[in-house]
Amino acid sequence: MSEVSDSVPLKRVLFLFSDTGGGHRAPTEAMIEALELEFPGRFETRMVDFFRQYYPSPLKYAPELYPPISRVPKAWGLSFKASDGKGRSKAVATLTYPYVRRAIRRLLAENPTDLIVSVHPLVNQTLMRAMRRSPRPYLAVVTDLVSTHAFWFDRRADLVVVATEQAKEKAMEYGIAEGNLRVIGLPVREAFNHRLPDPAAWRSEQGWANDRPVILLVSGGDGMGPVKRVAKAINEAGLAASLVVICGRNEELKADLERVKWQLPVHLYGFTSEMPKFMAAADIVVTKAGAGSISEAFISGLPIIIYAKLAGQEDGNVTYVVEHNAGVWAPRPREVTDALRTWIEDPAARAAVAAASAKVARPDAARSIARVIADQLGIR
Repeated sequence: MSEVSDSVPLKRVLFLFSDTGGGHRAPTEAMIEALELEFPGRFETRMVDFFRQYYPSPLKYAPELYPPISRVPKAWGLSFKASDGKGRSKAVATLTYPYVRRAIRRLLAENPTDLIVSVHPLVNQTLMRAMRRSPRPYLAVVTDLVSTHAFWFDRRADLVVVATEQAKEKAMEYGIAEGNLRVIGLPVREAFNHRLPDPAAWRSEQGWANDRPVILLVSGGDGMGPVKRVAKAINEAGLAASLVVICGRNEELKADLERVKWQLPVHLYGFTSEMPKFMAAADIVVTKAGAGSISEAFISGLPIIIYAKLAGQEDGNVTYVVEHNAGVWAPRPREVTDALRTWIEDPAARAAVAAASAKVARPDAARSIARVIADQLGIR
């Protein structure tokens, strides 16, 4: 960590994200936290949701439109693949630029900064075009794990940070020079690096049983995917386990599950900021294939069962988990319960998968990116 006197001016860092799902806000907050941990008092940071705060209608409603659109996996996959590729992404950006040009210029004028960090693919190519004469460094931090869309990559960026070697290869295919790439990992909150001093005591505080494994069923901050079907299948499987379900902001889902006649100990939660503790106290995580949840599970050393994915965007995440023996792909509720039964009845098998999961973790990613940001601004 660095010490700084009051006479040293703060370096301003602008983070561009959007609440189109939780996968952009959480990494942004993790990087801001890491900057303060690594370089206390050296940075002034600002988060801007470019869609909601600056873009014209109907684009400004992208955060509200994302949940219903993402609930149609085939449509999502088609749009992902149709716009992917160097030529197609450039054509989309070229067509879009006149419509958003005024908004982007206002964004830049109203947010003076020493460095820009983009944590969203849909702003990079248009913003880099608007900044073509700007001396400000521009970093793109790719928050997809493996299946990275062409929108992420613009050769004019000073640096592109990716989470995996597979993502690096994709970036190079799309024209990013290897010297402008860093494979660091996905930034997650520091709290995931801290184990609970007494998991059994914390479980008891929550009312969880300590005499059986805990299954943690998660679905992202918006509670998307077939969570209800998976939860009901687990309930009917006769497993010697407890079930903890994180419903996120999906109040309807939580209300539906509260009406279920549960045959095993179950604990239902809405949106929570305590996910590091939930993962630290759990034995198995059942999740959709979001990059953030997977990265958090790796750091927490949890075996992973993936029950759903966004076509195109999250295909590679599933392959990555399976090929590293960190978990299984179980797109049908029966496959979820079969995997759970195996791991519950064979703790040694569960432990082997948990160890494989921990092996691919990148717990220092947020702090490493903070050091990269500082280096771009000449801070040591």
